Amino acid sequence: MKLVVGLGNPGAKYETTRHNAGFMVLDQVIDELSIDLSRSGWKGLYGKGKVDGVDIMLLKPQTYMNASGQAVAEVCSFFKVDAKDVIVIYDDLDLPLGKMKVRSKGSAGGHRGMQSIINFLNTDIIARVKVGIGRSEVIDPVDYVLATFSEEEWDIMKEILGEAATAAISLCYNSVDSVMNRFNR
Repeated sequence: MKLVVGLGNPGAKYETTRHNAGFMVLDQVIDELSIDLSRSGWKGLYGKGKVDGVDIMLLKPQTYMNASGQAVAEVCSFFKVDAKDVIVIYDDLDLPLGKMKVRSKGSAGGHRGMQSIINFLNTDIIARVKVGIGRSEVIDPVDYVLATFSEEEWDIMKEILGEAATAAISLCYNSVDSVMNRFNR
């Protein structure tokens, strides 16, 4: 089974913030695969389905971002999902707005949600789809990620959300290297 995790903060207050780009991409995956994400458990909302014959589980942790690893670890433990079968989607301050990058491993790069997952799974060999939200030169990073996108930024983000969803789905049945070759430019 593949576990596809979108990172964000729960609640309407955070729904359209930059830090919820992972949730936004997972919403696109949900729509594309017609998977119901209404079940609650393991500190998250989840749903199960299949893509090209592969069993998948989609998860939106309902902990706050910094504790995302708790939900991921509980699901992995219960369903016996190995870290190599986890795919995490999240925002990245260091990627320009509207860009994305697929990686097979590495540090969290300062992203506390990803760091929590690395800590709980005790490995950094975790496939990920990073969605660029850019960085402000004048706004503190914490305030920046918790702010909503401007109308102009939304126009840019709409395109990348679908592409990131396609990359995440592709990771369910293709090698990370092939998905990186296709999507990383």
